[in-house]
Amino acid sequence: MAFQETAFGDIMKILLANPRGFCAGVNMAIECLDESIRRFGSNIYVYHEIVHNKYVVERFTRQGVTFVNEISEAPNGSILLYSAHGVSPEIRRQARERNLHTIDATCPLVTKVHLEAIKFAKDGYNIVLIGHEGHDEVIGTMGEAPESITLVDSPEAVDRLPFGPDDKIAYLTQTTLSVSEAQAIIDRLKQRYPRIDAPPKEDICYATTNRQEAVSTLATRADVLIVLGSQNSSNSRRLMEIGKSGGKRAFLIDTVKELPIEEFTGDETVLITAGASAPEVVVQETIDFFVERFGAEVDSVVVREEHVHFPLPKELRLAVVS
Repeated sequence: MAFQETAFGDIMKILLANPRGFCAGVNMAIECLDESIRRFGSNIYVYHEIVHNKYVVERFTRQGVTFVNEISEAPNGSILLYSAHGVSPEIRRQARERNLHTIDATCPLVTKVHLEAIKFAKDGYNIVLIGHEGHDEVIGTMGEAPESITLVDSPEAVDRLPFGPDDKIAYLTQTTLSVSEAQAIIDRLKQRYPRIDAPPKEDICYATTNRQEAVSTLATRADVLIVLGSQNSSNSRRLMEIGKSGGKRAFLIDTVKELPIEEFTGDETVLITAGASAPEVVVQETIDFFVERFGAEVDSVVVREEHVHFPLPKELRLAVVS
């Protein structure tokens, strides 16, 4: 396909953000499901989406994997894989009751937050969890200590907390939040409760932070931002919001087919990134489209390097499920 010439003879430029796409936790979860299919066949059940990405979920669905929203949907004695977002103790109990053979693909960074919640609750803290109501990760974390955890999603919500200045309080955060928005809530918590305790290390995961940093750094050089990712992906939505907050046109799409191409003239600088659960194939398809349609020139820019890898869960390393 011949590329479109613009009125001024300019060529579209693509800034390709690095890092982007799969994080170590998503890689581990997808490898876990791939390996489970290889060993046990595709008659496998997954509690919730393995990761929040339509492309990935549809790929596994075509292979025969069944995604369920209730444990009761998995037949007694079947193989059930927990998604990267983690589950509550109640879900694990229900799985045991149905004699399900479980494989835990929870991201280790999510497990870290769960363990912090358990410890703080055991030590008698009121835990303030910063996160989004209804998100799979938040549901799982709150399930670890439901009587001790209160969810907040804004500085204003902090003002409505019922705790007194002398209460034992600690905060935790969902791993996929906007760094700046989470910090605003943490700042308000510290203003209201100067003695509040924090986790030993921040909960927002390295990949979320790095992808946000890359977009924030490169957005000033772009006219428009394209984020490859699904609408229910928290970290992908945060990337889009960073672009919009900087006054840029920003789109969150699963594939290039969803892009309103009529809004492009062919002389823009386009920043392309992908959420932590979006596969590289959809990024490449988008780049190929712009190269073929507009003759775009691609500049891959590394803002920060990543070298994190998580091993498969012990159930697969030991070659058994229980």
